[in-house]
Amino acid sequence: MSDRKLLNSELGRISPEEYRSRAESGIVVVLDNVRSTHNTGSVFRTADSFGIDKVYLCGICPVPPSPEIRKVALGAEQVVPFEHVADTAALVDRLRADGYTVVAVEQTVNSVKLDRFSRTPGARYALVFGNEVEGVQQEVVDRCDFSLEIPQCGTKHSLNVSVSAGVVLWAVTRGNNR
Repeated sequence: MSDRKLLNSELGRISPEEYRSRAESGIVVVLDNVRSTHNTGSVFRTADSFGIDKVYLCGICPVPPSPEIRKVALGAEQVVPFEHVADTAALVDRLRADGYTVVAVEQTVNSVKLDRFSRTPGARYALVFGNEVEGVQQEVVDRCDFSLEIPQCGTKHSLNVSVSAGVVLWAVTRGNNR
């Protein structure tokens, strides 16, 4: 079977202006002390792909403009709105007060497995992804509404934060894309 790859001009991508004026997805991403510019750039690119409303960069996260972020994000950091916030726990409190269901993407005693999670129609979610070494801070987990865990069956106990973001954002947005 022969199958031709689509040209970029055939993909039907929207413009940055259309991205900014589209209907909100109801999903924001919170990066809790993610140190790597490459992981941060990858999350921007993934957030753009799934139409995420905003990325919050908390604590020691690198912040655009940055050549290293741009290298991986391919300009998505110029399209997806973002905000730097010094304290992740304070942001979680603010998002909850604003009506978001705040979800730590973390392995916890009572975490919900991703394959068992269903979005509540009309609900807004803030998904918190943690540092490459320590994950989401316990203080932040304690403030979240619940934890969501990616089921794994290998010998390692974690995925790279940018891979986790891709898996979770795909699962949470499927069927809800515009």
